[in-house]
Amino acid sequence: MVFSTPVFMFWFLVLTMGIYFVVPRKFRNLVLLASSLFFYYWGEREYVAIMFLSTLIDYTHGLLVERCKEKGNIRGAKLAVASSIIFNLALLVFFKYWDFLAGSAQAIGIPLPILNIHLPIGISFYTFQTMSYTVDVYRGDTRAQRSILNFGTFVTLFPQLIAGPIIKYKDLGDQIDERTVTADKFAAGVQIFMVGLAKKLLVANNVGMLWDSYKALAPGQLTVVGAWLGVIAFSFQLYFDFSGYSDMATGLGRMFGFEFMANFNYPYISKSITEFWRRWHISLSTWFREYLYIPLGGNRCSKRRWMFNLLVVWAATGIWHGASWNYLLWGLYFFILLMVEKFFLLERLKKAPALLCHIYTLFLVLVSWAIFAIEDFGHLTAYLKVMFGLGGVPLADGALGYYLTSYLPILLVSAAASTPLGVMTYRKLKPRTQQVACTLLVVAGLVVCTAYLVASTYNPFLYFRF
Repeated sequence: MVFSTPVFMFWFLVLTMGIYFVVPRKFRNLVLLASSLFFYYWGEREYVAIMFLSTLIDYTHGLLVERCKEKGNIRGAKLAVASSIIFNLALLVFFKYWDFLAGSAQAIGIPLPILNIHLPIGISFYTFQTMSYTVDVYRGDTRAQRSILNFGTFVTLFPQLIAGPIIKYKDLGDQIDERTVTADKFAAGVQIFMVGLAKKLLVANNVGMLWDSYKALAPGQLTVVGAWLGVIAFSFQLYFDFSGYSDMATGLGRMFGFEFMANFNYPYISKSITEFWRRWHISLSTWFREYLYIPLGGNRCSKRRWMFNLLVVWAATGIWHGASWNYLLWGLYFFILLMVEKFFLLERLKKAPALLCHIYTLFLVLVSWAIFAIEDFGHLTAYLKVMFGLGGVPLADGALGYYLTSYLPILLVSAAASTPLGVMTYRKLKPRTQQVACTLLVVAGLVVCTAYLVASTYNPFLYFRF
């Protein structure tokens, strides 16, 4: 089930909220658990069994870790944590990476069978969440959850189950046990949800059609300007699609009384690659820092070891996004850029003109999105050659004028909405004016988005496939 569908908005969500706010507080987690399992079952059917298994394994392992620590059995606690991590990684590797590994093995003569395994939606997100739970219990950052119903609510929570943000139990455990919903909090959740819905339906889906047009062209049909225009369109599509989902998840969470961490902070206004990764997919980079980078030694080690730690993190970041070599290349591309910044450029960028820094960052980010978007290496190589004018390709053609005429308005809207300009303008309004403007925008957004929902075909979020 997808947030941006009439079935979700006008049936599932309305019924879930109706039951949730009618039942006594002690039954609200049961309502959320049941509705979340149904939400996942709607799209994955028998794969909902994975949710039950993951919940049971990590729930029992959390209790085992805590019990071993209370008895002073640190070795037993470590074994329990390791067992939980191995289970979650095995689950992820089998469903997400087996066919990729088997195909790569066959290419070098190793006869591993390709199973054509269907990738369970959201598995990269919920396995990371449950995997970090036992680690946090071992570290003493949280107590083990005694109620399997409450723990199951955390694992399956539908607002952020499919595509994040990645929530750590230590940040949500208290809210799982006890939370309140006020009228102001609920209203704020509705506003955030509508912002996310508008990002997805009105911006991402429309600007994405431009990228689809250029991606479908053979390399011989591309031009330099056209190739760059296509990547610009994809950069906007990806940002508004994923940040739109994150906003919708945050808004839904707030309607039910939860507070989720922010996942984006206007990444396209960054003045360095280092800053970009402080603003893009914050929950993922935070997870890797806490559960991979720091355990490897972080930066409290030799320079060579520190560089190795970063290499592992960025290779993992790349391959987390998908079972394809281009994602690994994408992660290593950022590793190299960050190394260059840390050793040579970062201090110089701080002294350089802001506009030059923005241009530098956006240029490198756009190149990265070309690597990210095209999985076929032959197509990717050809596309990058066109972007850089190699092979005698033309600068532009007659089709460019058509695409610019058709898509310039949505590109300008995308560019403006990628900055905090709108929020800054809104905050300058008087409180009464803000209330009126917000109400009108929410109502207008609901009407327009509903019209798009009724008229549009199925269009899932891009990060569902990760």
